[in-house]
Amino acid sequence: MAEEKLAPMRAQVYTDPRPKEHFDHFHARVRRAEPSWVYEAVRMSTCLYAWVFFRLRSYDSWKVPEHGPLILAPNHFSFMDHFFTGAGVRRRVQFMAKSQLFSGLMQYVYSPGGVFPVRRGVADEDAFISAHAILARSNPIVMYCEGGRSRTADLAEKPKRGIGRLALESGAVVVPVAIHGSARVRNWKRGQFPRVFVQYGDPMRWDVVTDPTIDQQQAVANEIFSAIRALYRELDARVRS
Repeated sequence: MAEEKLAPMRAQVYTDPRPKEHFDHFHARVRRAEPSWVYEAVRMSTCLYAWVFFRLRSYDSWKVPEHGPLILAPNHFSFMDHFFTGAGVRRRVQFMAKSQLFSGLMQYVYSPGGVFPVRRGVADEDAFISAHAILARSNPIVMYCEGGRSRTADLAEKPKRGIGRLALESGAVVVPVAIHGSARVRNWKRGQFPRVFVQYGDPMRWDVVTDPTIDQQQAVANEIFSAIRALYRELDARVRS
């Protein structure tokens, strides 16, 4: 059978011309307050969408701790991956999104829903400060080892070190997550709705390092991504069997 062709993605935009100060109020809100009712409304609608159209199935969600600071670390193929990751977890899962999404009407959904911006192409310390604020409240966040979405159906060759930095600085538990099938989610434009599967892995944790070196950050990121790769291979074999 011929391999299903992926619908094209929009061209990636790696820089945001708006100044850092433009995003201060988004960060201020997520640092001082829990997500509002908007979170539950969006969660309900996206979960229904995932379960009905993509027949989402999750495995081993019991491995996700029910309390304490938590970083969920999935692979990243689709704009729906945040919701696929959180659908199998009872906790309120917050995430960072590229700053370009914080415009128009959607910014009034993202901000009260607990999403915070990250400016790609720059060293965005505000994104880390916001992530630490959420973790300090013992809440979970989603953070991608690969940074941006993969434009193919393959995992990236090497992870970004940011997740290693956050794991070391916070001491939060990290749960690797494999998402299978989401690379084809964009084919909904062609009336195609592939099945999506999510596999949660064993929790990982490192001792706190206040100022980790670049090598330390990368080593932890590599370890997390190795776990994601192993989960993805396991999930791929399960789906194909």
